[in-house]
Amino acid sequence: MRYVSTTLVIVAALAGLSVFFGSWYTIDQGERGVILRYGALSGVAEPGLGFKLPLIDSVVRVSVQSKSVVYDKMEAYSRDQQPADIKLSVNYRIPADRVQDVYANYGGEDGLLARLIERKVFEETKTVFGRFNAVTAIQERGRLNAEVAAAIQEGVSGPVLIDGVQIENIDFSESYEASIEQRMLAEVEVQRLRQNAEREKVQAEITVTQANAQADARRADAQAQADAVRLAAQAEAEAIRLRGDAEAEAIKARGDALKDNPGLVSLTQAEKWDGQLPRTMLPGGAVPMLNLNAN
Repeated sequence: MRYVSTTLVIVAALAGLSVFFGSWYTIDQGERGVILRYGALSGVAEPGLGFKLPLIDSVVRVSVQSKSVVYDKMEAYSRDQQPADIKLSVNYRIPADRVQDVYANYGGEDGLLARLIERKVFEETKTVFGRFNAVTAIQERGRLNAEVAAAIQEGVSGPVLIDGVQIENIDFSESYEASIEQRMLAEVEVQRLRQNAEREKVQAEITVTQANAQADARRADAQAQADAVRLAAQAEAEAIRLRGDAEAEAIKARGDALKDNPGLVSLTQAEKWDGQLPRTMLPGGAVPMLNLNAN
């Protein structure tokens, strides 16, 4: 009897502890609690301490914080039929006022991911990627990422918010990546040759411009020299004309003076005579500048 009593006491104590600890719960700030009574939805618990009926009520915690899920090696084909493995991350969160819908329609966050988000992510990513050529998908990664994100955000319609989508990597086959690399190298080489051609063209234009400038300078110098020679010749001609005019005037003046004064010649000779008679004379010659007329 004593053994039975002890066992009953222990069972009662355990039952009491179970009832005590099963009658309250706590919800973190980043969670909401779905309260189930006999497995049926009864309500949503806010963060903090809550109480429930032991063995009758249960609480399922659902996170309302932003989370990220990564989808690796999603197979997709580009518009030019090139296979690719895409690594993509999706940031999502469950609105606090939609927690009850998540549990009622999807059985929780895992069901929401599997039945809604993942399905739409795969579907929309393949659709958008199929509109890009392989080269375009690499060269215009930003546009590809933006269109994929917009398609997923529009396609995921339910009790969840898609905060962001990021394409982290795109892997094509090794042979195709090698061909892309060769094509890019060829494009770089073409670009380099085009730049060299443009540089040589500019250099040629500079050379022509310099040559034209030098030719213009030489022409200007030649013109200046020609102008200087012409001006010098004109000046010399004018000087000669002036001297000729002056000499003509002087001759005319002397002629007029001689005409008006016949003795001017004798006077000039007398003025210039040094008073010395010639030492030798021709027979019958007259003594210069001496008029021996008795008158």
